[in-house]
Parts: sequence; structure tokens; C-alpha cells
Amino acid sequence: MRLVKKIVTHLNRLKQMIYSYDDEGFSTAEKEYIDTIKNVNPYGIFVLIFGGISFAFGPQYVIFPIITLTVAILTIWTFDKETEDNPWTFFLGTVLSLTGMYMHMVGAVHILIL
Repeated sequence: MRLVKKIVTHLNRLKQMIYSYDDEGFSTAEKEYIDTIKNVNPYGIFVLIFGGISFAFGPQYVIFPIITLTVAILTIWTFDKETEDNPWTFFLGTVLSLTGMYMHMVGAVHILIL
């Protein structure tokens, strides 16, 4: 459990680096307004995008759903209700990757137009 807490702490520090912006030239009122706007969790966006890739290519390459589920499980704990918008990116990405993994297990494939 200590390892998971250390990973989450490290991921939250990385997330703060992503959220940082150059506030030079902004007034204090503008800075306060920007700080009140809720952000989107960058790991949730990653899980959602790779969930779509897992759904599309998971039936052929099962490594995509496995990676997506691993990242989703490790990063769902970085979600902060007070500063971030919603956790649905995690949920949708997880469902899409589970669907891709299920399709791989039963042998179903997509017919993609490429």
C-alpha cells in the first residue's frame, strides 16, 4: 500500500507540472479566476484515448487493453474532486479497453476501413 501511495504522490506532482502556466502579465483577479476553473485530469484523457485505441485494435493486439487497464488502475487515485471536472474519462476509457479485451477473448474482430 505504501508503494501505491508513493506512486500516486509522484503522479500528482507530475500533474502539477502539467497544470502550471506562465502567469506573467496577468492581474491578481485574472490569476484567481484561472485558479477557480476546474481542470481535466491528464491521466484520464490518456486513459480515454488509449481506451479508444484498445477498442479499435484490442481484438488483434491484446497488449493495448492490458496497458490501458494498468494505467487506469494506477492513475484513478490521482483524481481530485475539488480541482478537476469529472472522472468519466477514466470510466469510459476503462469500459472501452474492457470491451476490446473481451472481444479478443471471444475471437470477435472489427472490420476497420483503413
